[in-house]
Amino acid sequence: MPTSTDAPQRSAPRGGTPIRPLQRRRTWGVSPVREAGPLTYIALTFAVLLFIFPLYWMFVVATRGNAAIAQRPPAIAPGGEFAENVARTLENEQANFALGLMNSAIVASVTAVSVVLFCSLAGFALAKLRFTGRNAITLGVILTMMVPVQMAVVPMLIMMDAFDWRGDLKAVILPFMCTGFGVFMMRQYALQGVPTELLESARLDGCSTIRTFWSVVLPALRPAMVVLGLLTFMQNWNEFIWPIAVLGPDNPTVQVSINQLNRGYTTDFALMFTGATFATLPLLLVFVLFGRQLIGGIMEGAIKG
Repeated sequence: MPTSTDAPQRSAPRGGTPIRPLQRRRTWGVSPVREAGPLTYIALTFAVLLFIFPLYWMFVVATRGNAAIAQRPPAIAPGGEFAENVARTLENEQANFALGLMNSAIVASVTAVSVVLFCSLAGFALAKLRFTGRNAITLGVILTMMVPVQMAVVPMLIMMDAFDWRGDLKAVILPFMCTGFGVFMMRQYALQGVPTELLESARLDGCSTIRTFWSVVLPALRPAMVVLGLLTFMQNWNEFIWPIAVLGPDNPTVQVSINQLNRGYTTDFALMFTGATFATLPLLLVFVLFGRQLIGGIMEGAIKG
């Protein structure tokens, strides 16, 4: 007598085997994609306003005087003192703000280019080249990422004194021309984004390792290189602890210059917010120009992963 759990069978042709009905395949952990509803757009709009408001308030204070800080209710419209605040910021002898902007542009640009180049080379070597100690070197790279930057400040200061680099831009460029995060990131991307068959084809065509890297690997690593370059540029532009430790006020970066704007008997918020506005504009410009490549590179890496 058949039970309720037995699957019904169709009648089979004479001499054949019974034909079982098609069963639905069950998928686990996969949820259907739903369309965004009104609540989703409301939440996203609130999040965008929440993140944009501090930047807008910084600009409002930069266009007004210090009275805008204590004004109740707070002023939400820009004022007419922006030109005056800009002039006071650039004329401040303690801050050297124009020099700080130029130094930060040099440091961030040179560091970003060098990190992309050296980390791409190291990541490709650790991912695709076979040599003794490759796994040990990869483990060492990962271990360097676990060490806080603050722990290296004192030893690096001793090295800068030994090299007589204190107060020079070399002290904030050379130690960061290659990073453990960049090497690990490019290695992981090269493992999945650069097919081994493509490298073997290049070797069969007579390409050297350098020619293979330049003609085959670099085009495949381009999305990850854009992401790494932009992240490195923004990180070094915003760096504060190491520049203020190794550079003096005579040769500052922009973050050190903003800190110098606060060296008075009273805090001039309008002056500081004007400097912060100038320091934020290059980052916004970089994101506007390369934001699509940044998001595209992140998404492509996520799809490959």
